[in-house]
Amino acid sequence: MRLDRLKSFALAQPRTTVVKQWGGQVFKVVGKMFFMIVLDGEVIAGVIFKCTPEEFDELTEIDGISQAPYCAKRMWVKVEDLAVLPEKQLEARIRHSYDLVAAKLSKRVQATLK
Repeated sequence: MRLDRLKSFALAQPRTTVVKQWGGQVFKVVGKMFFMIVLDGEVIAGVIFKCTPEEFDELTEIDGISQAPYCAKRMWVKVEDLAVLPEKQLEARIRHSYDLVAAKLSKRVQATLK
């Protein structure tokens, strides 16, 4: 059930698409990844999202959260134990990740996200 809610929330962000990639479902805004659900079959094995370097330090101090493998150092975290972040907080982190990635898009493309 939580898988469906996470997917729905991520897809509700403007101009978001999802692709099966790297053993999970990767959510992208205009082709740029902002969130990933790592799957083991139909079970969530973790989620990955972008954060600021300051947030990275805060988040990785929590048991069950670590640096995301194969992603930019100190910019992406993997939450392996979803119980460590309440659902509303996880949704806020997903939206923040979306905003961080969208902020790097061109001004012209950003204007279409509203």
